[in-house]
Amino acid sequence: MAAQLPVDDSRFSGVVPALGETPVFQPGQQVRVVERYPLGHYRVPLYLRGRTGTVERLVQPAVDNEEEGFGRNAGVKRHYYRIAVPMSDIWPDYAGANRDHLYIEVYESWLEAAHDA
Repeated sequence: MAAQLPVDDSRFSGVVPALGETPVFQPGQQVRVVERYPLGHYRVPLYLRGRTGTVERLVQPAVDNEEEGFGRNAGVKRHYYRIAVPMSDIWPDYAGANRDHLYIEVYESWLEAAHDA
């Protein structure tokens, strides 16, 4: 399991982060998985695109493996977020409990703020 990224840590007070170093989303925030269909291999399942979930936690930034797979990355890292998506939002006929969620880690570039939250 990846290490959790410190969000409010006094060791970082006064430090100005570089562009792209500050996470866009925070735990508890509602996010929507972007609905786009680029060519190639991307690590966001089709059935999650357009779905809304809640950020559970930030994950240690990792090398952008989508770009790395095409040889277009020089070690640039992106923020990962573990999000929880209600199972009934993914599968309308889901007969399980309302508290059942699918948990998945998604790159920041595939998320946007949910406007209805």
